[in-house]
Amino acid sequence: MAIRKLKPVTPGQRFRAISTFEEITKTTPEKSLIEPIKKTGGRNNTGKMTMRYIGGGHKRYYRIIDFRRDKDNIPAIVKSIEYDPNRSARIALLVYKDGEKRYIIAPQDLKVGQTVMSGKNIAPEIGNTLYLSDIPLGTNIHNIELHPGQGGAIARSAGSFATLLSREGRYAILKMPSGETRKVLVNCRATIGMVSNPDHFLEMSGKAGRSRWLGRRPRTRGVAMNPVDHPMGGGEGKASGGHPRSRKGLYAKGKKTRRKKNPTSKFIVERRKK
Repeated sequence: MAIRKLKPVTPGQRFRAISTFEEITKTTPEKSLIEPIKKTGGRNNTGKMTMRYIGGGHKRYYRIIDFRRDKDNIPAIVKSIEYDPNRSARIALLVYKDGEKRYIIAPQDLKVGQTVMSGKNIAPEIGNTLYLSDIPLGTNIHNIELHPGQGGAIARSAGSFATLLSREGRYAILKMPSGETRKVLVNCRATIGMVSNPDHFLEMSGKAGRSRWLGRRPRTRGVAMNPVDHPMGGGEGKASGGHPRSRKGLYAKGKKTRRKKNPTSKFIVERRKK
């Protein structure tokens, strides 16, 4: 997985850097595992625009991903590594011994033809899903459950992983991708390895049109608006607009938004560094 920088043949390619897609082995998705996605354009059921800066975008199909990995003790062969337009990571098509097919988030270094499994008493190898009670300390993991049976909710984007630091009774201590240290029940599942496509953050679109392909319309800065439209609007020339805040006047960039009495705060051992 590498990044390819294009020659500046056109203005839009001057700064463009894209993935080489060298790990992709199949270009068409599995028909039984896709669903149509209906775009809203930011409009509600009456046609009123309720979300700005949404619209257009290339037509996509949603790939149904198995985040639970609850098909236990049945070996599955990795049939292909595929591109998914709905996420930054690559996905892998698994074919189980009983013939069932499922998509999973592909870990880094997962190869076609490799066998993966999930459940108890499974070897902690890349792509295998185990309970946190069975994973060796110091292992990098992804697709981590926060509640048993919920399905993976943490560390699912490209290049992300958490580290299993220790176990204390019913809880495992994890170092999250954000740097936060957190307790998670040991009967939650996680997948061994780091998520694929770690170079995703190095990609550069090179032109505004690529944002339109992704369904993002041009966004107007608050300081470029009039005072009637935004708290940061108005002023002579290029005024800074004071402390950054939202359209509704709520402080942004640094103000804590977490509830002080959030019941899950007791599971956070150490907050992330600023």
